[in-house]
Amino acid sequence: MHLARRAWCRTYQTVFRIALPVLPYTEPHILEHAEDVPAVLQKRSIQRVLIVTDPGIARLGLTAPLETAFASKGIDVAIYAKTSANPTVSNVEEAAALYREHACQAIIGFGGGSAMDCAKGVGARIAQPNKPINKMRGLLRIHRRLPLLIAVPTTAGTGSEVTLAAVITDDKTHYKYPINDFVLIPRFAVHDPEFTRGLPASITGQTGMDALTHAVEAFIGRSTTAYTRKAARQAVQLIHDNLLEAYEHGDNMRARRNMLSAAYKAGVAFTRSYVGYVHAIAHSLGGRYGIPHGLANAIILPHMLRAYGEVAAPKLADLARMAGIAPANAQDNLAAEAFIDWADRMNEALGIPKYVTGIRRCDIPEMAAHADAEANPLYPVPLLMDRLELEHMYELVAGGMFEDEN
Repeated sequence: MHLARRAWCRTYQTVFRIALPVLPYTEPHILEHAEDVPAVLQKRSIQRVLIVTDPGIARLGLTAPLETAFASKGIDVAIYAKTSANPTVSNVEEAAALYREHACQAIIGFGGGSAMDCAKGVGARIAQPNKPINKMRGLLRIHRRLPLLIAVPTTAGTGSEVTLAAVITDDKTHYKYPINDFVLIPRFAVHDPEFTRGLPASITGQTGMDALTHAVEAFIGRSTTAYTRKAARQAVQLIHDNLLEAYEHGDNMRARRNMLSAAYKAGVAFTRSYVGYVHAIAHSLGGRYGIPHGLANAIILPHMLRAYGEVAAPKLADLARMAGIAPANAQDNLAAEAFIDWADRMNEALGIPKYVTGIRRCDIPEMAAHADAEANPLYPVPLLMDRLELEHMYELVAGGMFEDEN
């Protein structure tokens, strides 16, 4: 990266780091069960609500207990169940139209990060009816309070129930971009591990590694605080101790609950301290090829940590020693290497491949440009990379094998 652009990025990030203590971050009030939600709505005289979910959740009937609880209190429900794995502008617009058609007064994001992101997008469109969603891309472009937003996570990965971000994909251009605004933080979240009980092992693994990515990228970045460092450390420890158990024994509710806590704490960390190039690359891959976000993050993480090299080594070593991955007296470079090796072993144990398949070499320049635009100057990464350097990372995560060369 050129010196002038490097200076601009670091100056931009420094300003945000200085402002962190006074920025209006909030955290949702945590509810233990979905049956607690009707009382929240009744207290606010809300009689009509939109549930935003996805086809898989709808097929499993997971929203049924909540619908029954609403019916018993005379609360009408409209359900949008078409959210894609990478929620699109069309998903947001269709759900927002349903919200208006039924004169809803609140929104519930019910599902994984996709459903919660779509629900946030709906809230943004209701708050700003004359502003297209693509005009809200970037930082602080909504400006208006959303309708009451409640998150019910059914995976333990994204931490979207506590973040100020929603990631939306343009159907036409396949450009996947984040929307960041404090008003997107849900005001309530339901942490009931029973909703994650039936989660397939593969999704448990991928979303758990997604949470790890959030915690690690927040921790090794240059905009941390004592609060976010503590949250990130706690998340890494919980993931180290519980993810494999939740993957191998899905009925272990203690492990499931701990993973919900890990995802939440990782969300607390990264919504304040931001993520990094792992996410920027993963978003571009998700937008272009529809690769699930958690899977992309899991694959990219070890490759990017190795690319950061010695710049990130001291903080990775801190995490490795804290979690018992490396001895307490291990040198930084050896402890950092042990942490990355552990991430590799976790991926292998969780059935996650080492490389992303299906990447077309001809797509890399455009995807790298999107990743560059998303990450720079906002993400306070340990080592700055420009578009050309990011292109090399796509080659690494593809393992040198490209779809258009087979």
